[in-house]
Amino acid sequence: MLQIADPVTPDDFDAVRRLAWAYRDYLAALPPPDDKVTTFAYDPEAYTAILNRIETLHAPPAGALKLARLDGLAIGCGMMQTLSPGTAEIKRVYISDAARGTGAGRALMLSLIDAARTQGFSRILLDTGRPLMAARQLYLSLGFRERGPYWDAPSEIADRLVFFELDL
Repeated sequence: MLQIADPVTPDDFDAVRRLAWAYRDYLAALPPPDDKVTTFAYDPEAYTAILNRIETLHAPPAGALKLARLDGLAIGCGMMQTLSPGTAEIKRVYISDAARGTGAGRALMLSLIDAARTQGFSRILLDTGRPLMAARQLYLSLGFRERGPYWDAPSEIADRLVFFELDL
């Protein structure tokens, strides 16, 4: 059975960290030039610092943290944070290889969107890698639309990303 929940125990938060590192590893294994995005956006030291603060960094009312479990096994994670007043950003949505195609990604995204609505955000922004076609199709199917960059990414990185927006 698929479950999407807020992590609450130290083991839950450790599972989110393991999945977030698996996500980074997945992105780092993309062929050039897409691997450059990982080098830029996921510096190991900075990423460690972010993941060491997930209990508070993504906590309501300024964000959300979700853990997906399939038959009790942690298979995915996603995070939402305040980007500016009224605007949330979804980050680090990842489903393990074994769980892709189970609907876990859609359920995780719906849970994050619901959290943004509940917290009173009026829009959500996100970005994903150009080669991540399944993610891009998922976001479009959920009502996101493509838009230009919403953060100041270097051109060689921005060219490898697709930016999305959803009005709530």
